Amino acid sequence: MIADLVIKNCLLVNEQTRSEVDIAIKDSRIEKIASSISCEAKQEIDSQGNIIIPGVIDDQVHFREPGLTHKGSIHTETLAALAGGTTSFFEMPNVNPPTTNLENLEEKFSLGASKSHANYSFYFGASNTNIEEIKKLGKNDASGIKIFMGSSTGDMLVDDEEVLEQIFAHAAVPIVTHCEDTPMISALEEKYKREYGEEVPPAMHALIRSREACLKSSSFAVDLAKRHGSQLHILHLTTEDEIALLSNLPIDKKNITAEACVHHLFYSEKDYEELGHQIKCNPSIKSETDRQALLRALKDGTIDIIATDHAPHTWEEKQNSYFNAPSGLPLVQHTLNLLMELSHQGYFSIEEIVQKTSHNIADRFKIKDRGYIREGYYADLVEVNPNQTITVNKDDLYYLCGWSPLENKTLHGVVSRTYLNGCLVCADGRVIDPAPMGMKLEFNR
Repeated sequence: MIADLVIKNCLLVNEQTRSEVDIAIKDSRIEKIASSISCEAKQEIDSQGNIIIPGVIDDQVHFREPGLTHKGSIHTETLAALAGGTTSFFEMPNVNPPTTNLENLEEKFSLGASKSHANYSFYFGASNTNIEEIKKLGKNDASGIKIFMGSSTGDMLVDDEEVLEQIFAHAAVPIVTHCEDTPMISALEEKYKREYGEEVPPAMHALIRSREACLKSSSFAVDLAKRHGSQLHILHLTTEDEIALLSNLPIDKKNITAEACVHHLFYSEKDYEELGHQIKCNPSIKSETDRQALLRALKDGTIDIIATDHAPHTWEEKQNSYFNAPSGLPLVQHTLNLLMELSHQGYFSIEEIVQKTSHNIADRFKIKDRGYIREGYYADLVEVNPNQTITVNKDDLYYLCGWSPLENKTLHGVVSRTYLNGCLVCADGRVIDPAPMGMKLEFNR
């Protein structure tokens, strides 16, 4: 065998085990994993005992293309993803035009093919009027169907209960939901506007986007899924209350799963005082009690997946008053840094991080040949030094928006190298120029 690449002296963390191995890669895939590999190779890299894990698969990002490219683009945000160890992503449909028909979905895949530096797939968006398009969607045509059961832009809020019944009855792909009750939120917005005018303090966001609004909507989604036997994945859970809707069965035994996002694990309402609208997001960052409950639910398997909901806005947009400052924050460049810091604090093992950021996403969405380090699988790998620290520096950001709420924060866990489809694409936080292009993700459903 002549390998394209051999990675020597790895501490492999994969499938709940640790082992000291070499990894040989050929034609984008893992050819061999063994305690020692001696073969001719076009390239050899010594990992010097660093941890090797599967590349992160982020099932919830907003890369803003088409139509919102003053905030971010597939090109810029996938470079940021690679720098942080994310090798695959599912991108959301609330762009302009929205991905709510098959023609626009195909256009998104064309954009991915020409611009994405990471492996890609896209969600199909639901609306109150596109049920016939949803019925045409094949089981492997998209990563899932995204339903905004809370507020959204344009016509993507789905609040017609008859339409929701039909979507849950007919979906051929997993349904993913943003769960917040819009009438409850609207009433609270009016209440706080009467009290504060336009200058509502950022911390009030946790009360306006309330726990009750989340629980009411999530409960409705779970009820729909149970009645129709649907495959439901609840995105960005934020409250202790919602955890009671879920089970901690193994992921392959569940029809209903859920995820938490890194900012809801890292921040709580006390951080609004320092960061203000930088951490304004929907659903909102809530109490420390909620944060701790999410961390426990990830640990015991009730919450299955960790994602980012990476959602960049310009710095100028974020400086507006409460009702004009958009919700969302850029995170995808520091997913592993944040999780390694939480591991350093004792919340997770690295094995659990791998389970929640790679294995479970591959299993839940039935991604073909990714999410694990196995012979025959694509070689999407990340080399991490968990003991080194990194201080987030504005000058090192790849985001088009140019800012991060993590600036000047020191975190444990350094991404030393990222490998995409067998190619070294990032070393020491810098993406190799020109960065190779990603592949379209495939599914086995």
